[in-house]
Amino acid sequence: MTDPTPERRSSAKFEKRRRAILDAAAVLINQHGVRGLTFVEVAKAVEMNTTSITYYFRKRELLAAAAIEETILQLDEMTREAALAPDPMARVSRLLRLRLDYSAAVRRGEKPPLALLGDLRALEDPARAALISGYAEISRRVAGFFGPLEDRGLYLQRRACAHVLLDLLHWMRAWLPDFALHDFDFVHDALMDLLRHGFLGAATPWQPHLNQPAPGEEDSSAAYLRAATLMLNARGYRGASVDEIAAQLNLSKGSFYHHIDSKDDLVLECFRSSYSRVVQIQDRASALAGPWGQRLAQVLSDLLAIQFDARFPLLRTTAMQALPAEMRRETITHAAWMANGFGAMLARGAADGSLRPVHAGIGGHCLLALINSAFDFHQWPDTMPSTARAIEVYAGALARGLPLTAAIDEG
Repeated sequence: MTDPTPERRSSAKFEKRRRAILDAAAVLINQHGVRGLTFVEVAKAVEMNTTSITYYFRKRELLAAAAIEETILQLDEMTREAALAPDPMARVSRLLRLRLDYSAAVRRGEKPPLALLGDLRALEDPARAALISGYAEISRRVAGFFGPLEDRGLYLQRRACAHVLLDLLHWMRAWLPDFALHDFDFVHDALMDLLRHGFLGAATPWQPHLNQPAPGEEDSSAAYLRAATLMLNARGYRGASVDEIAAQLNLSKGSFYHHIDSKDDLVLECFRSSYSRVVQIQDRASALAGPWGQRLAQVLSDLLAIQFDARFPLLRTTAMQALPAEMRRETITHAAWMANGFGAMLARGAADGSLRPVHAGIGGHCLLALINSAFDFHQWPDTMPSTARAIEVYAGALARGLPLTAAIDEG
């Protein structure tokens, strides 16, 4: 065998350094969001100077897009392989296994971490449009796990199942570190049990009351939080503009900052507001009489009604990615408390026989992801017979399981 040519050696060296830069960028994005991605920090991580970094990526925006593209390419590869499995739940199982295997490889230092996708919408076009298109194709492929998408009566149900499943995969980063590598098989099996059979099962009725959010008077503080939450959900941290939020409220930027010290403080206040609303609904349902399965169904119905109403939704968890470390720790802790609240209901429902026994910790986080993802489907009730029916079907992805939900024909 002959030695590689100088051109090949040069190309190999280029790709190795480019790979190192992308890996460092993913770590920085995961730690600080795209706003924390700087050539200075990347250069430190790979022991190069900033001028050398620009040889590989001329602008920070291009580096951020390339790092996020790596995540989408990896998801694309996983979903393509999973789609080859013989039946819907075998495909779901294979996708979970591939994601867990990748997470295990990252923990062992064998694979680079994947950049979070929270700031994807805040990137600049044409990169943003291309990446969103790539992710949309992944979502369509996962929807196809459950059957043909040409059937209009089942199309939206299968898209909803895919949306929930992908959000569960993304949110695994929040709780998977609580499990040792040798427990990953158990994690897979616990997730599959929930996704296959649901926490209600097929026979238990879904009977919550529909409590629609009522429009009413709001003070200036609530108006700030509502406008900011809507913009953060639509554009992410980096894309949200304090100037535009203030303009929506007919305020000057200075007047806006009279109430909120900084953009970081605004995000934190939005998250605190969302946390408070979730806990109030959890506490209100906990005070009801009746089996815990009925109480959990009421919590999910109330929260999904807020998300589908869309006038003042809950803040998406992706917004906390760009917060400073101390603020982010608070949001992560509160997210865990919300998940624990759901988990406690699952455990109590299993104890009184009103729910199937599922892993309460994992199930609680899955329910949090279900609620978090629902805002993206806020126009769905317009296509369904009623909002109550839309809530029942969407919640069914975890209440009844993916197979039943994907087969509900509303056509």
